[in-house]
Amino acid sequence: MWVMAIHKIAERRIQEAIERGDFDNLPGKGKPLQLEDDSYIPEELRMVYKILKNANCLPPELQLRKEIRQLKDLLVNLEDEREIYMCCRKLNFLIMKLNMTRPVSPLLEESQVYYKKIVYRLQQSRKKDKK
Repeated sequence: MWVMAIHKIAERRIQEAIERGDFDNLPGKGKPLQLEDDSYIPEELRMVYKILKNANCLPPELQLRKEIRQLKDLLVNLEDEREIYMCCRKLNFLIMKLNMTRPVSPLLEESQVYYKKIVYRLQQSRKKDKK
């Protein structure tokens, strides 16, 4: 019951502050929030991971995920077939390494990146861009 009362008071005060314009000049106003997806981290480890992240010290699994995301972003902009191939090899290795770090169902593992599929999709998207 107390929780509901406190919640109502907080909501009322927030609404009053909005009406007064107290939040109008805050940095980042009108920009989307950068929410972090920590759903794959066990609940009891989330705070520890956040502290490590704030200290610029990522756990190995998160560091691998970061490298995988960066390689995927890089892959989109590569044009040389040999560079695409090398990037795919490295990406597949990192994905395999990530998949080996935790015991999960194979259905939940990160998917491998296949060279021929990527080259084909890149070629198709470039053809659309030229039109």
